[in-house]
Amino acid sequence: MLGTVGAFGADFSFDAADLRNGEEINEVCAGCHGEAGQGGKEGEYPRLAGLPASFIAKQLVLFRDRSRKNLAMVEYVDHRQMPDPDILDISAYLAAIELPRKLPPVDESAPDFNAYQRLLATQRVVQIPRAEGDVQAGKKRYRRECGSCHGRAGWGDEDDGVPMLAGQYTQYLWRQVDKYVAKLRIHDESEPEDELLGEFTREELRDIFAYLSTVDD
Repeated sequence: MLGTVGAFGADFSFDAADLRNGEEINEVCAGCHGEAGQGGKEGEYPRLAGLPASFIAKQLVLFRDRSRKNLAMVEYVDHRQMPDPDILDISAYLAAIELPRKLPPVDESAPDFNAYQRLLATQRVVQIPRAEGDVQAGKKRYRRECGSCHGRAGWGDEDDGVPMLAGQYTQYLWRQVDKYVAKLRIHDESEPEDELLGEFTREELRDIFAYLSTVDD
């Protein structure tokens, strides 16, 4: 058994994951996070699709061990319901989902046009609403302070297990920053006492999120 957060580190191989089992597990996750891991309710439930598998796995272990507190997750992530092999499978499955940022054009008058399939495709599109703030100031600050870890355009780093910030709901990002500042979550495991996020003003964070909300335009 893998048993620890460190066992799902960025250098851990998810190649052996059973994606079919991951898809079955996702039927439970879909109740909140959407069938394609797209999240919902404007960030009440975060997007999971496309996050690094090692990041998803770490968070599930933290939820399961009650190191990361979230009442909504408690009943789904005990050791009986979410053993390590299942964490491996669901993490790899969600990481492999690619969500479109916009729908391709179609001819709705074409004989083979399928309105139902078009509706299903619409539900997979994640387009983050434009957040208030100074986009250019946020872009400059983001690239100086955040880009080295989360990527120049905010799409994260799969190899290092760093999550995307672009393509994620602004409301959710605000909640997590508040948790980091309150020490309810650890921002940088290598420097657990790091207070970087606490050094930003709310206006500076607002501008960063305004920029990130434009990346998927």
